[in-house]
Amino acid sequence: MDQIELSRGAARASLALRGAELLQWSVGGTSLLWEKDPSCWNETAPILFPLVGWTRGGQIRVDGKAYPLGLHGFARSMIFSPQTVTPDRVRLTLASSAQTLAFYPFPFWLCAGYSLSEDALTTTLTVKNRGAGPMPYACGLHPGFSWPFAGGDPGDYAVIFATEEDRAMPKISKRGLFENERRAVPLEGRTLPLKPELFAAEALCFLNARSKSLRFAHNSGSAIVVETSNFAHFALWSKPGAKFLAIECWTGHGDPVDFCGDLFEKPSMRVLAPGAVAHHVARYSFVPAF
Repeated sequence: MDQIELSRGAARASLALRGAELLQWSVGGTSLLWEKDPSCWNETAPILFPLVGWTRGGQIRVDGKAYPLGLHGFARSMIFSPQTVTPDRVRLTLASSAQTLAFYPFPFWLCAGYSLSEDALTTTLTVKNRGAGPMPYACGLHPGFSWPFAGGDPGDYAVIFATEEDRAMPKISKRGLFENERRAVPLEGRTLPLKPELFAAEALCFLNARSKSLRFAHNSGSAIVVETSNFAHFALWSKPGAKFLAIECWTGHGDPVDFCGDLFEKPSMRVLAPGAVAHHVARYSFVPAF
């Protein structure tokens, strides 16, 4: 078994054991996740752990030692173990091993939980420090939603935040690192009208977002609503010509361009005490047209 199927009423979802990745989610026959395309982006909804974003030089440093760890960490390439499986719920787990300790020298336990209802899907990341000392980490969810999911043109859609957000985004270097310079995005109050050109250069990163929820909405009123708990940042990303919009929620972010410090010193990292557990939740719900 390399995939798990969930169903509840007219809702369907499927998940891969590799990366605990959500592969498909539909409500009433409406497919809400994009279908992966190796020529463009060969993922649908990777889990990001123990880092989010790019690292400077493709490595981290802990207690004076360098470890090779690149974009978004390693969880998305690891095989998770199913622990709880019911028709509409699953828990998939990953524990540290000799393999992971070569990249990230901290004993951990990670659980990706998925719960399906008739109009929503809830994802919970649970992180536990299994070591004897403090553990720095970051995690994130990276689902790529169909764009357009309700027909029409990409320009018929907008992202509507719960609260007004800062119009100044950090610029991102060609190597994926966060620059000190910022650029403006065309927010109109709480609304960001969407067009593919927005993402021609880089992702839009709403760091320390005021909003804990947003709507990815078609002008008919149909929407995918994203509600989060214990995530600090939102990011929006696509590729011109691709039929997806990634709506990402992060606890951390990529390295600043000039960062060369210890992982404990990296901006926006969380630190868990020995034996401590943290939960990070995103609920995705589908709202049909008026």
